[in-house]
Amino acid sequence: MRPGGRWGWPDAVPALVLLAFGLLATGLAGDNQPGSRPVDAACRVLIAVAALALLFRRRAPVATLAVITVATSTYLVLGYPYGPILLTFLLAVYTVAVRLPVRPAALAAGGAFVLLVAHVFVARGPAPGWAGVLPASAWVVVPFAVGVVVRVNRESAARTRAEEARTRAEQARRQADEERLRIAQEVHDVVGHGLAAISMQAEIALHLLPKRPEQAETALTAISRTSREALDELRVTLGAVRQGAERGPVPGLARLPALRDRLAGAGLIVETRVTGDPRELPAAADLTAYRVVQEALTNVLRHAGVTSAEVTVDYRADEVTVEVTDRGTGTGTAVLDGGDGHGLAGMRERVEALGGRLDTGPRSGGGFRVYARLPVEPTT
Repeated sequence: MRPGGRWGWPDAVPALVLLAFGLLATGLAGDNQPGSRPVDAACRVLIAVAALALLFRRRAPVATLAVITVATSTYLVLGYPYGPILLTFLLAVYTVAVRLPVRPAALAAGGAFVLLVAHVFVARGPAPGWAGVLPASAWVVVPFAVGVVVRVNRESAARTRAEEARTRAEQARRQADEERLRIAQEVHDVVGHGLAAISMQAEIALHLLPKRPEQAETALTAISRTSREALDELRVTLGAVRQGAERGPVPGLARLPALRDRLAGAGLIVETRVTGDPRELPAAADLTAYRVVQEALTNVLRHAGVTSAEVTVDYRADEVTVEVTDRGTGTGTAVLDGGDGHGLAGMRERVEALGGRLDTGPRSGGGFRVYARLPVEPTT
């Protein structure tokens, strides 16, 4: 029965079909069973009770089985012919096995069997005796076994669907975490580089302002340009977390000239050299190479104590390498990272995520070296 008191087709159809089949076919079954009691009004009432009880098989499977078992057992004890009423009993046993756990379903089916088998010993007319126990048990064992198998398969399928849903949820959560980490790395690179350049330019402006204010204006203009570019890049990066936001072009090695000009305004002269055959790189490799150069130059600006650095980009058949060197006084990881370790860790994570390698350390002739190798698809 559906909410609101209406019967659903899954309940009504089997009941009505078995009712009509029982009323029409029981007489034909009796014609082939000499000695059985002829179909009369009491027979039809028992058939109707058993069939209509199926209307409640989903809401109350045990009560339905009890009513049908009593009606069927009474029908057989009175000597009516074996016929369609047994199909209603079979469906009731199957429903109990499908809808209940195995233990209570087995207890209900066992009780139904005990009541059903009574007719083989006590019946109007000749009783089959012990020889009838095995055929009678088949009407319980077979639908019960089928019902248990169906129930187990349904539970297994439900567990599989739940596991797949959990796997999808975990994958989505993992992808979200990876995206947040990527955005955090982008923000770190953009903000760290921009603030380092602005800080250096501000110090230059403060130094020149009392003596040569006209040159201080150049430093202040550079501060304005650097902050505007950093804010634009930060806006593009954070646009990824706003649903529906359109992302701008991803930074790459093509922006090295702009990075070099911005750092020149902060007092760091960057010499760039490109070897090999420049070509368009995969977006992830292009961005990673650019961020490695940006982070390394930012640390040169902060900690090396020099006014120049060299950047070398080498395009090879199956990889691209970037190298940033300086001749400053800073040595060691702490200097490279400003003491917190995040810059080096972020560069290494980016490079290793693409299957590359990052080497950092002091140079033999003084200064520091950052070298990254990134695999790319070979050119054809």
